[in-house]
Amino acid sequence: MAHKTLTDWARQMIVQVRRWLPDRAIVVVADSSYAVLKLLASAAHLPVPVTMITRLRLDAALYDPAPPREKGTKGAPRKKGARQPTLSQRLVDPTTEWTRATIAWYGRTTRTVEVASGKAVWYHGGEPVVPLRWVLIRDPEGKFDPQALLSTDQDVAAQQIVAWFVMRWQLEVTFEEARAHLGVETQRQWADLAILRTTPALLGLFSLITLFAHQLLHGADLPVRQAAWYPKTVATFSDTLAFVRQQLWPVSISWLSPAKDDVVIIPKALVDRLTDTLAYAA
Repeated sequence: MAHKTLTDWARQMIVQVRRWLPDRAIVVVADSSYAVLKLLASAAHLPVPVTMITRLRLDAALYDPAPPREKGTKGAPRKKGARQPTLSQRLVDPTTEWTRATIAWYGRTTRTVEVASGKAVWYHGGEPVVPLRWVLIRDPEGKFDPQALLSTDQDVAAQQIVAWFVMRWQLEVTFEEARAHLGVETQRQWADLAILRTTPALLGLFSLITLFAHQLLHGADLPVRQAAWYPKTVATFSDTLAFVRQQLWPVSISWLSPAKDDVVIIPKALVDRLTDTLAYAA
């Protein structure tokens, strides 16, 4: 059996999700690793297309759509029209039209950026042709480098494409915190199948802890533990994990356990301090 690549797995996942949700609008937001023509084309050409949002190389070969085929023309139909300027060329072109917009940004903030957008087809010899909308983003203050995004749905507004891509940061944070606190990607199993089973289990545990905390809080804010060297404005997963531990540990597992002679009664305040310390210990 041929070795499956990351994009092969992604293609299968997208097709399966579309089968599960045949009538729902689905938008897949991914990093540049998934900006692969075959993957983009397979999602866009489903009976009910799935919209892909990814980063786009500034030197990507973009073209106009193929002109209408004239009657009586011989040979294979054209796949593309005239070559468009590269996005890196558009960045320095004084005729490029930029629109200033304030959008939701990372860290639950807003940011004013300038965007330029247009339609094209992305083509590379031997690969499928992918119609797309490209979006250029630049910072008026020059604090981050210009970058480009693509959408396989050409009718999506440029600001919406940027907003969807920024939402991906929440997933990145989830993966990072799952690695830091649950050991994702550091499993010690030797078998690949064991690792494939463990990673979904750990991500499922991450979700359960988040859901437990949400239910226990009843809409209240999650307590945030501060440190002199690490000020935080919002709770992290370590706060969530500690909060759930603090709720679960004081609960007796069994009320039928016999009395023990070695039980020591200690003040509740001391138990609370020990619980709080242990909850953040790992």
